[in-house]
Amino acid sequence: MRLRRTLAVFGLAGVSLVSTVAAVQADPLGAAASEVAIRDGETKPVYDFAKAVRELVYVETPVDSDRDGKHDKLAVYVTRPKETNGSLKVASIVEPSPYNGGTLDVPYHPAKVTDYPHTAPWSPPTGAQPPVDYDPVYYDNYFVSRGYAVISADTLGTGNSEGCPSAIGTEEKTGMKTVVEWLTGKAKAFTADGKEVKAGWSTGNVAMAGKSYDGTLPVAVASTGVPGLKTIVSISGIPSWYSYYRANGAVVSPGGYVGEDADLHAKVVLTRKNAAVCEKPIREMETAMDRVSGDYNAFWDERNFAKDMKNFKGSVLQVAGINDWNVKPQNFSDLWTALGKNDTPRKLWLHQGQHDDPLYVAEQAWLDQVHQWFDHWLYNVDNRVMKTPMVHFEAAPGKWVDYRNWPEPGAHDVTLRFGSNGKPAQPGVLTPFWAPGFGKKQSFVDDPNRTADSLVSGMDKVDPNRLLYVSDPLPFNARVSGTPQVTVRASVDGKSPYLSALLVDYGKDTRVTELVKTDDQWCFGDTLGANSGCRPKRVYKTAESDYQVVSRGWLDVRNRNSASRTDPIRPGKPYTFTWNMEPRQYQLKAGHRLGVVLLVTDQDYTLQYPAGTKVAATLGESSVKIPLVAG
Repeated sequence: MRLRRTLAVFGLAGVSLVSTVAAVQADPLGAAASEVAIRDGETKPVYDFAKAVRELVYVETPVDSDRDGKHDKLAVYVTRPKETNGSLKVASIVEPSPYNGGTLDVPYHPAKVTDYPHTAPWSPPTGAQPPVDYDPVYYDNYFVSRGYAVISADTLGTGNSEGCPSAIGTEEKTGMKTVVEWLTGKAKAFTADGKEVKAGWSTGNVAMAGKSYDGTLPVAVASTGVPGLKTIVSISGIPSWYSYYRANGAVVSPGGYVGEDADLHAKVVLTRKNAAVCEKPIREMETAMDRVSGDYNAFWDERNFAKDMKNFKGSVLQVAGINDWNVKPQNFSDLWTALGKNDTPRKLWLHQGQHDDPLYVAEQAWLDQVHQWFDHWLYNVDNRVMKTPMVHFEAAPGKWVDYRNWPEPGAHDVTLRFGSNGKPAQPGVLTPFWAPGFGKKQSFVDDPNRTADSLVSGMDKVDPNRLLYVSDPLPFNARVSGTPQVTVRASVDGKSPYLSALLVDYGKDTRVTELVKTDDQWCFGDTLGANSGCRPKRVYKTAESDYQVVSRGWLDVRNRNSASRTDPIRPGKPYTFTWNMEPRQYQLKAGHRLGVVLLVTDQDYTLQYPAGTKVAATLGESSVKIPLVAG
């Protein structure tokens, strides 16, 4: 499952430090037992991680998602300094997750479209519940000794919680909101034997933090405007599930996982006891998400948190990998845009990785950032964290630059038109001027068995299954910063209603491919047993290549007027189709060429309809608009 938390964030088998506990000295300046130790503009590690209180409680929510007539309870595992059993009160960092109980193997929906409905067979899991692991990602290793409570919370239907998962529908969002309310004294929690537990040790100041699904839950809860939630850290979070599983009416999957959908994720994390009680709610998800038309509907609107971020009065520290095609760039852009519209205090880290945690990209620099962030927003420490530029971008591996905002101030749109190369065959040209062959048509036929790579490569080759348009060599370095948009005047005739476009950087270069684990270790925090404050170091792996796909975008032509409405087209009739590609921050080099590849099926992302759909595009009336910054 793409959104599951990687196992690497948990212990380090075979590392000698696993069985040790980092030494924590008593506060040498004698901090008051009722106050967190703050000196030199930061909280200090004066509390003994080994002696911390660790307790499992069950927060009672106001929802009944499994429809058993009782309020669902969420399992919440708390780690807090032992001094909180006395007069010390601390702020809380909540790590919400559906993954503490592990994940299940579930069949994907068919990628090939034949007859409807194309839903994978599924039965609710039976048998023993998977073991539940409450080792937090790394915040506990670093922050408990600094005077924070770190809390792992099972979302509905997962781990030790009751209820049913729903890809963060309203009930799941409300359930996790109740954890914040417990920490502010406005909700109840109980032990396993029914004794009420109050969070009397809590200051009432709460942060939520996580990556991927765990980074989406904080966005969802923030959108409710719940009091007490002062800040969230959203790493590869999703502000609208429609942008994760759909695009402009097209059914689109996370990169490389065609056949995944919202209901599949609910099935994967259904690790609660007596999971069969969730069969009906999940079956309802299968229908409501509408895998046939791909339209934006009430199901997706319920899971659109960006539209409600105006309710949030706190701050957001946002992180994304610019090469993440799991939680695609549209997701970070949609959240950043929504925060800007509402003047939300915010910062954005963009790194060169994919679906990676910034801990592995920037190591101590990331911990320093998030430490300052929590200190400022939860303990009101005046550390000037909000005086630094809003955007921190890794321009190249290990080389960071700062911007006032994103897209970069100064980015402006450049329109390049599709034109003929003067010959009957492809490829054509991209030109900012009058397009050669204006008004003429060029066509291709879809072959859904072709990969995108096979259709992008061979810049100088004729290919019957694509249209390709290439610019002259770039006269200077430039950056793509923002959202490219493609407009195609074309007729579509065949079984597939899709159009796909790829923006490509053609030019031999050494490019980042992935972030890989090394044999070296680095230690940053406290260790207790298998819960290690050490991690493997990671480095970027690079490789020489002739091209790189910069961005891609997809459209169901029946949704040309609205993502919410299907309007059939007449085969062979030309229409003007305009759709956004995925937002990007990308460096282009002088001498390279920009290319646009027009396809029907983008095999690693879209559904695959039967072969043979013919597309005829009109030159001069088709173009791409690219936001560029020179330099």
